[in-house]
Amino acid sequence: MPLIEVKNLEKVYRNDSVATSALAGVSFDINDNEFVAIMGPSGSGKSTLLHVLGFLDDYTGGEYRFDGKTVFDYSKDDIAHVRNQKMGFIFQAFNLLARTSVLDNVKLPLVYSSVPPEKWDEMALKAIESVGLSHRLYHQPSQLSGGEQQRVAIARAIVNNPNVIFADEPTGNLDSKSGGQVMEVIQRLHDEGHTVVLITHETYTAEYAERIITLRDGLIESDRKVMERRRAAEHFVK
Repeated sequence: MPLIEVKNLEKVYRNDSVATSALAGVSFDINDNEFVAIMGPSGSGKSTLLHVLGFLDDYTGGEYRFDGKTVFDYSKDDIAHVRNQKMGFIFQAFNLLARTSVLDNVKLPLVYSSVPPEKWDEMALKAIESVGLSHRLYHQPSQLSGGEQQRVAIARAIVNNPNVIFADEPTGNLDSKSGGQVMEVIQRLHDEGHTVVLITHETYTAEYAERIITLRDGLIESDRKVMERRRAAEHFVK
């Protein structure tokens, strides 16, 4: 059974009497441990799709199943649990707490989990070590580079060891070197068994995935396997 099943998915935004279709009947599956990039130009519907997949927004028509269940099969508490335990989110804007240490930023998802508090430091330290920032534990975001901030955001996303990582333009605010470091981390997470769904408008970033779904005007324009995957060192200058 696929981890993610999307059938004829539609999303319409309504503003007074004006209806705008963001998704116009999208269908695809994503299996466990796949690395899939969803790309397309601005306005193609890719960010809307990610918000639906991550239970951050509802949909207007069609069907979406995560781990065999639709959003309607879950209670509000169940949805919160799934998003906390089974999904990790990486955003272009980092979304870190400004006057909070790296360690406490990464521990934040654990506050809303069932993990006993005595295990929070151990789990957060492991996640921070995995992104190479053990030497920045007590720094605040303002004391870090953009690339380091994004790696903190990745550590926060993986601290609960989620099934799937949703990455929305994770290199969009970064220079070439920092972008390469972030892509190396994302590649390694996939190699370790995580499902990765990467949202991007850049072809060279999408080609780190195994498969590229291209959206245009709310529809799937193509869904293809990547025959020769890039590795971070191939594009980004160190």
